[in-house]
Amino acid sequence: MNAGTARQLLHAMRRIRSVEEMIAARYSEQQIRCPTHLSIGQEGAAAAVGAALRPTDLAVSGHRAHAHYLAKGGDLNAMIAEIYGKVTGCARGKGGSMHLVDESVGFMGSTAIVAGTVPVGVGLAYGLKLERSDRLSCVFLGDAVAEAGVFYESLNFAALKKLPVLFVCENNLYSVYSPLSVRQPAGRAIHEVAAAMGVGSQACDGNDVQAAYEMTAAAVEKVRSGSGPQFIELSTYRWREHCGPMYDNDIGYRAEAEFLDWKGRDPIARFEQQVLSNKLVSAADIEAMQTAIDAEIAEAFAFAARSPFPEPADAFTDLYASPIDTI
Repeated sequence: MNAGTARQLLHAMRRIRSVEEMIAARYSEQQIRCPTHLSIGQEGAAAAVGAALRPTDLAVSGHRAHAHYLAKGGDLNAMIAEIYGKVTGCARGKGGSMHLVDESVGFMGSTAIVAGTVPVGVGLAYGLKLERSDRLSCVFLGDAVAEAGVFYESLNFAALKKLPVLFVCENNLYSVYSPLSVRQPAGRAIHEVAAAMGVGSQACDGNDVQAAYEMTAAAVEKVRSGSGPQFIELSTYRWREHCGPMYDNDIGYRAEAEFLDWKGRDPIARFEQQVLSNKLVSAADIEAMQTAIDAEIAEAFAFAARSPFPEPADAFTDLYASPIDTI
């Protein structure tokens, strides 16, 4: 790995972590009035995939989408304004945390519905194939998506049509409070299910950002070369509660020892140690990087605070039916 890629990955992870830590810190102010699903602890997966994609590629995500949006090049000011419900948000204040969209960077949307954007991402890939470009569609999904029927339908269609789509499964072991052991048979691996559907599949430690980046870059190259859909499963772990800014180990669905073990595999700390040892970045580089990130975040929250709320009439714009038809 060269120094430029190392800096890109470290910056992306530190930026995502710092943004979400600030969201958690300010959530109690009651200015953020939408649910938030934070990916603190999972930053390696988003950073790795974001670095492997091009700005012109397309991406969709689910409810835990902040990291994916930022890694794809999304505007931080617009994201923070969106979770504040402001008109300057990337969805004009209508979507909140779980419904981010920015077509200018190829982030085509996220949704609160588990597996809801999987067929959307496959449809986007179908369009790209008809376009005959080398762009691809990236579908971010969680392990719970593998229990939705549309997951299998989408994989089957993607394999059948040999579509340019990359499926990225962030397996953080839990669907809300339910571990894999009560949702999947013992011994089953999600990427092996994808392989059985005819999709090229691999898995690795998602908290090892270098390994995740190299695997993703290789999968992306296969998609671009016309080899058809690829599936990567990245094992990782969220530190905070399923939905919200708090920690929830005290309610008993996961053990404190398990949490501490995964926290010890912090993707940022691991990668920093690696790049410092290899002299790809210096301690001064990291300090300057964090200073710039902190300033950017402070400005994003200030931007959100001074931005106006949408006009009431905006509730009736961008609808599939006219207001009179909805009554």
